Amino acid sequence: MTKAATRSATLRRIHAIGLALISASLAAILLSSETLTAQWLDYPTPGVPRLADGSPNLTAPAPRTADGMPDLSGIWRPERNQKCPPDGCPDNQMSEQFLDLGWGLPGGLPYQPWAAALVKARTDQSGKDDPTSQCFPGGIVRLHTYPSFSKFLQTANLLVILTEREVTYRQIFLDGRPLPTSPLPTWKGYSVGRWDKDALVVTSRGFRGEGIWLDRKGSPLTEAATITERFTRLNIGRMDIEVTVDDPKAYRAPFTVTLRQFLALDTELLDFVCLENHADAAGLLMQ
Repeated sequence: MTKAATRSATLRRIHAIGLALISASLAAILLSSETLTAQWLDYPTPGVPRLADGSPNLTAPAPRTADGMPDLSGIWRPERNQKCPPDGCPDNQMSEQFLDLGWGLPGGLPYQPWAAALVKARTDQSGKDDPTSQCFPGGIVRLHTYPSFSKFLQTANLLVILTEREVTYRQIFLDGRPLPTSPLPTWKGYSVGRWDKDALVVTSRGFRGEGIWLDRKGSPLTEAATITERFTRLNIGRMDIEVTVDDPKAYRAPFTVTLRQFLALDTELLDFVCLENHADAAGLLMQ
């Protein structure tokens, strides 16, 4: 199978995990979908330092921009640390934090009582109401764990993140502007960033008050949330995103998790248009 076919099939199978819980017939449609084709999936990534044997040196120092700041640009994928079954890992191996953002935190996420009850209900229902399974956006935290690729494009005044999932973008303004007051709530909120030595610190607010899940188990986010991210490129091949969620309506205290990202070489983004998989389920989307 070609690299394009494998990537396309992987994205569709990941989406099918949610859809199968809603409709077995939809999952069957996904698994039999026509394979996408793409160009440039084997085009060498420029500027990657090499070892003596010609392999990429992914532990080399992180690149820097003309003004001396760490350059976060590149195509990134989340950590794949979910345990594999005895017969080996699937090609859509996921991050544990995609399934449960509180994985690794003692006691898990500090839910308010109503939020804990909501997450239990969503888990008991196998996540059938997961918004991403109905082609709604995943929100900024979940897109750091979703098992697909994101492309970071950094300039002096703006960081743009392009995502395969949803075929969409996120803007992080680095030009010193303040966050808007009384903004129209959105799925991704509004983001501004500043440099703290070698870490880019991003503050985001203005999220819609419903429909955003932080993980597959259904951890909620409300309109009261402030999300702070610290992007640190440790070397050529790895970037850590330290995410702090402060949402007093849904959580008893702020919590912090670290989401590891790894550089994807010699590849490009593939369009993953969720609605293409819903051609026979038009009535499902607005339910």
